[in-house]
Amino acid sequence: MRYPALSDAELEGRRVFLRADLNVPLENGKVADDTRIRGVVPTLRYLLGNGASVVIASHLGRPGGSRNPGLSLAPVADRLEDLMDMKVTFAPDCIGARVSTLRSSMRPGDLLLLENLRFHPGEKEGDEQFARQLADSADLYVNDAFGTSHRAHASMVGVPRILGGGYAGLLVERELEVFQERLESPERPFTLVLGGAKVSDKIPVIENLLTGLDRILIGGGMAFTFMLELGLEVGNSLVELDRLGAAGKIMEDARGRGIEVHLPRDIVVAPSTDRSDLSRTVPADSMPDGEMGLDIGSGTVEEFAGVICSSSTVVWNGPMGVFEIPPFDAGTRGIAEAMATASDSGTFTVVGGGDSARAVAEAGLNDRLGFVSTGGGASLKLLQGDELPALAALRGART
Repeated sequence: MRYPALSDAELEGRRVFLRADLNVPLENGKVADDTRIRGVVPTLRYLLGNGASVVIASHLGRPGGSRNPGLSLAPVADRLEDLMDMKVTFAPDCIGARVSTLRSSMRPGDLLLLENLRFHPGEKEGDEQFARQLADSADLYVNDAFGTSHRAHASMVGVPRILGGGYAGLLVERELEVFQERLESPERPFTLVLGGAKVSDKIPVIENLLTGLDRILIGGGMAFTFMLELGLEVGNSLVELDRLGAAGKIMEDARGRGIEVHLPRDIVVAPSTDRSDLSRTVPADSMPDGEMGLDIGSGTVEEFAGVICSSSTVVWNGPMGVFEIPPFDAGTRGIAEAMATASDSGTFTVVGGGDSARAVAEAGLNDRLGFVSTGGGASLKLLQGDELPALAALRGART
C-alpha cells in the first residue's frame, strides 16, 4: 500500500498540522527518554527547511479526557527546543481562542507545540467537532505518529479527513519501508519470533506470513496454549482454551509447508510472579502442578539464539516471559542479545515495537539492530496484513 509522501507536498508558506508521537516517559518533570522526540526531528527539519510553519500535536499518557498537570507536554517542548536548537512555542491547550491566536500569528519557520490532546475526551472518541478545532487554520496534514496509527482518534483520522488527506512523515515512511516492502520479499531463511501473553493476538500474524516463513519460534505466555494442544502439562500457566484448535491448525499447516516450529524446551516456573525466590527451571515436559511458567529457560534461549543467528531475516514481536519482573526477564534479554549478535553478522533484524522494543532499549542494543519499530500495536497490525486507519485517512484530495 502506498501513501502520499512528503516529497509530493508543496510546503512553501504552508501551515502544517503534524501529528507526532511524543508520548515519552517523564521523571521529576523532565523527559527521561527522548527517543521518540528525536524520531520526529528529521521530519520537522524537512518541513521547516522547505518553508513551512508547523503545529505539532501529540498525546502523553492516559489522562482520561481531563487536564492532568503531571502529563503536560511542557517538558517535551523544552527538550524539543534543545534538539532543534530553536524556539518552540508551547500552547496552553490544543484548542481554544488562545491557541487560535498563536496559530494565526505563525510565520514560515515557526514551531508551535500543542498541549496534550488527551486532555480532551474528543481525541479518543474521534469527535468530529474536536477534529475541526484541531484542523483550524492548517493548510495540510502530516502523520509521523506511527505508534498511534492503528487508532481512529480525532487527530489521526478526523483531521486528515477534514483537510482532504495528508502525507506520511519520514518516520512513518521508514516504518512502511520495512513492514510493507522489505518484509514482502524477505531474504531467506526468514524466522518469526513471537512472544507475549495471548495466542489470539499473534494468530493473524502467523497466518499472514506463513507462506514466506522458514522458522517460527514461540515463547511467552502464548507458548502454553501450543504446549497444551500437544498434550503437555502446563500447570497454572496462562492458556487460551478457546484457541487450542487454532494453535493445532497452525502447527499442522506449518508442518505441511516444511516450516520449523520451535517451542520452549525448558521453562522457568514459580508459584506466582511475587514468589521469584522459589523460581526454578524445569524441562518443558515436566511442568509441576500448582506452578506457572513465567519465562523460557536457558536451554531454550540457546536453541532460539542458534536459529536466529542462522537466519537471514528475523522479526521479533513479544517478550519471552514476565520480563518486567526479575528474574523472569532473562529469556527476553537473551533473545535481545541474540538478535543483536545476528545483526552484527549481517542478518536483517526487526523488532516490532512494544515490550520487545523496550527490552532492547533497556539492554542498550538499539544501535546494533536492523530496525526497531516505534509502534507495537501498529506494527502488529501491519504484520497481520491490515491497513492502519490513520494511514488510510491520508488518501484523498490534497491541497
